Amino acid sequence: MVITGNEMADDKVQNANQEQQDKTAAPSKKPAAKRKRATKKSASIIMVRSKRKRAIARASVRAGSGIIRVNRESIEIIEPVELRRLMVEPIEVSSATSSAFKGIDIDVKVRGGGSVSQAQAVRGVIAKGIVKFSGSDAIRDDYLRYDRFMIVDDPRRVEPKKFLGTKARARFQKSYR
Repeated sequence: MVITGNEMADDKVQNANQEQQDKTAAPSKKPAAKRKRATKKSASIIMVRSKRKRAIARASVRAGSGIIRVNRESIEIIEPVELRRLMVEPIEVSSATSSAFKGIDIDVKVRGGGSVSQAQAVRGVIAKGIVKFSGSDAIRDDYLRYDRFMIVDDPRRVEPKKFLGTKARARFQKSYR
């Protein structure tokens, strides 16, 4: 059997087409498996956020053993102790809140503002995370009765500066000379 140049070229084209099909078919299976795993994980994680003045705290809440991390550090090593107590306050509001907290882990990232504002933002995000993860209206009512600002963000913002003055409300000093 004699093979001509055209037949050799046709065989090369067919082989190249088969290789391309094999390459394109194999990777399409792997991303589908990754996507399935990502959706399963995201279903069990709840994201919440809270604001206080300029401080913004974001938290991811998932089932776990009752660990709180603030900026990747355990909450037990946060100093001063008064700020740590302020952050942990949502757990100790009632027996329902402490029992709901035992089954979850909370990872908090906080930035902006001062140290006390950050502590209050962390306090709010922990309370919101416990309420959202448990789905209990009784726990939400406990927080609202104890302190409304655990659930509701601080609505105050800086007032913009106006003309004829140095700040938002202050006016230039009047001079007669």
